[in-house]
Amino acid sequence: MLNSKQVIPKLKEVFSQAYRELRPRAPFPEFRIEFFPFSNINNTIRLRQGKVLVRISDLLSGAPRDVLHSIVHILLAKLYRGEIETRYATRYRRYLGRKDVSRKAHLVRQERGRKVLLTAQGRHYNLEEVFEELNRRFFHGLLARPLITWSRHSSRQSLGHYDPAHNTIVISRVFDRSDMPRYAVEYLVYHEMLHLKHPVKVNGSRRCVHPKAFQEEEKLFPELEKVKAMLKYL
Repeated sequence: MLNSKQVIPKLKEVFSQAYRELRPRAPFPEFRIEFFPFSNINNTIRLRQGKVLVRISDLLSGAPRDVLHSIVHILLAKLYRGEIETRYATRYRRYLGRKDVSRKAHLVRQERGRKVLLTAQGRHYNLEEVFEELNRRFFHGLLARPLITWSRHSSRQSLGHYDPAHNTIVISRVFDRSDMPRYAVEYLVYHEMLHLKHPVKVNGSRRCVHPKAFQEEEKLFPELEKVKAMLKYL
């Protein structure tokens, strides 16, 4: 295992190599690169007053050098709007897809992540009631109900999501309105219930979020086309 004295030179060497590959003739910038205790596997890069600031999830501190190199290459390419080479993107996705890495990430999310739960009872719709009705109609009542809540804000970017680390479904509060048809709320909950039934799977370097079985069951929702048409104008 690397100690702290070994980690810093290792990161600096990786950054230097990746930077020179992408920008062979550019002046070398002042930079700071470090492992950071995010609540998930996140990596960030920022340019502040000419200094490049890089944070790599500490969950990746044990990653092989070539994986760290791939991460830094991806971040630098995004910062300087360069092309991300396929080999680096593939190498990184494959590493994230390893069972030991995904298991570690799941545990850390549970320990560090703070899920702010509000309530399933909104002003116009109760999400627990919607869940139970859909459970009877489509799943024979066999899905165990996770925590389910309206979001804190009326987001139009994230309409709903299922968080497996906290076993929680969150639906955007923008749908808790008197003029919102019930079938729209039902569809959002139903979609996240399908995520509960069909967890994300990794096939090689690819994450399969909506497998064929998921898509086939989604088509069973009666007002699917009406909802999709409505969401275009939300």
